[in-house]
This record gives sequence, C-alpha cells and structure tokens, in this order.
Amino acid sequence: MKYTKLGNSDLTVSRICMGCMGFGDPGRGQHSWTIDEEHTREIIKRGLELGVNFYDTAIAYQSGTSEQYVGRALRDFAKRDDVVVATKFLPRTQEEIESGISGQQHIENMINTSLKNLGMDNVDLYINHMWDWQTPIEDIMDGLNRIVKAGKARYIGISNCFAWQIAKANALAEKEGFAKFVSIQGHYNLIFREEEREMVPYCNEENIALTPYSALASGRLSRLPGEGGTKRAEEDDYAKFKYDATAAQDNMIITRVAEIAEKRGVTMTEVSLAWLLTKVTSPVVGATKTHHIEGAAKAADLTLTPEEIVYLEEPYVPHPLAGVMAQNKPAAAKEKHVWSTGDQKIGKVKE
Repeated sequence: MKYTKLGNSDLTVSRICMGCMGFGDPGRGQHSWTIDEEHTREIIKRGLELGVNFYDTAIAYQSGTSEQYVGRALRDFAKRDDVVVATKFLPRTQEEIESGISGQQHIENMINTSLKNLGMDNVDLYINHMWDWQTPIEDIMDGLNRIVKAGKARYIGISNCFAWQIAKANALAEKEGFAKFVSIQGHYNLIFREEEREMVPYCNEENIALTPYSALASGRLSRLPGEGGTKRAEEDDYAKFKYDATAAQDNMIITRVAEIAEKRGVTMTEVSLAWLLTKVTSPVVGATKTHHIEGAAKAADLTLTPEEIVYLEEPYVPHPLAGVMAQNKPAAAKEKHVWSTGDQKIGKVKE
C-alpha cells in the first residue's frame, strides 16, 4: 500500500480509503443490502492486513450501526493512532429548526452521538455530509471549529458541495479564525467526471484532498454490462437513479476498461481505480466482500500509461448532476443561502 498526506493536514492516509456504507444492520436504514457485523469485521481485518489505514463511515449509515461495527472492529484489530477515522453529520432536521436548536448545538449533538457509536474519544476527520441550505454557514463553521478546539475532531471535511460553496465557506473560516475544510468527498469516477470542471482544479490550487465516493460507480466499473450482478445492483434504487439514465453512453468507457484489464492481466477494478488515483488523494471504495478490498488495494500499485489514460477518457460526454448533488439547491428559485447568523436565523432570505 502507498500513503500520502490528506491535503493541508498532518494526517497520513492510505491511497485507498475503505468506504463503510455497506456495513450495518440491514433492518435499520435506507439500504437492504448491507452486511452484518461478523462479515464487517472480516473485511476490516483484511483491509488492515493490506495496509488500508483510512476508514470512512457516517451517522446516517444504517442508523449509526455502521459506526458501531467499524468502531468495535478497529478497537479490536488496530491501535487507534495507526488508523484515520472519518465520519459525517447530517443537516439539521426541520424539527430541530422549529425547536430552536442552533447549528452549533446540532453539530455538538451529532459528534457526541458518533463518538459514542464509535467508542472513540475523537475522529480524525469530521465531514459535513451535505450542504445545509437552512442553517447559516457561519453557524456550521463555528460549530465545527468548536469541536476541533475541544479535541473531538482533528480536522474537518465536506461532501456533496460545489467548488464555490467550499471556497466561500473556507474564506469565511479564514476571516473568523475557524478551522477550514481540508478535504472534499464528491461524486467522481471514470464515467462521472463533472468534478473536473471546477472542483478538481480548485482543490489542486488550494491543496484540498479529493476523496471521492462512488469510485467504481456502484460496481459498474468493475464488470462488463450484463455480467455478474450483486444484491446492491438489484436493490439499490438510488444507485440506479444515478447511473441507469446514462448507461448507453457509459458502456463504451466500461468496455475500454475491460480491454485494458485483459491486456494487462488485471481486474477492471484495478484499472478503474488506477485511473482515479491519477486524479485524487484517496478514493472511498466500498467493500461488502473481502475480494473487493483486495482488488482495490492492488490498484494502488498499478500505473497506467499516458496512452491508456487518454484511451479511457476519450469517449466521455458531459453528464447531468445526479444523486445528492442534483438536490444541492434552494427549495425556491429566488431564495439564496444565508452565510451570516445576523442575516436571518432560519437560514434563508429572499431576493
């Protein structure tokens, strides 16, 4: 395994991050295809053996049971200082807003619950899971800064945002002396490259780590169309929503991945991730079987030629935003976000 620094932090992370959305009680969340604790432990143990030291979970994954499974496995199989643990928090609920719970209080409640689930005193990276249009960003950055100062999180990151959003948030943090985001977890892979428009160049300029999710497009980049299949592929309607509409134009790229894999004597997983590793710090790769993390780990040692990279990239055409990013907008067209708590406490103002 190879390692690198996580953006403007002092965290050293493996080039592959284990995504833990597939871990957790399948009866307690939005996904029916997640795996139980026994199999979670097997995969995490194998990941550690392969040198994976970066683990990404979230309070939203299966009602916190992913955090619980991950926390117990890491406590049993690794020393705390040898692993980098990331988790995420959700926006305030409407009920919290109506009851007057501030952004700062919400973040404090969220981190305390996650730390209890994980059985840890702190996390290395605390990630804003999605853009909160109803809470002033000043409140969010202040709340995150408070938990960093309290030692509950070493660094902060953000997921599912536009480049202009992280740029403005970090500018506000710099102005106020708050902790700044050191990483972005966006939707980015060989068949969905919209992050290259603004986010990738911005992060390269600012040394912000790119740790994309959906690195294998929910498995689509690991096998030819119609070949094999998984429980997730059959049951995850959200993944189908993100990719099925563009399947025809993506299949040419997937076919080229297969061609290079056959020529090089490696798997499609290795080729797809090797390409992504030329662009990002550490892709978040989900695993529900041990061979998933074994294939991902091998990708860190595969170097594609410039000609192979061009061949893989050439068929790409622009894609519409999908998933969480398609929903990253105000509820009404003429509403815009409130940045300062002094503007309007509920978080929205009309032009």
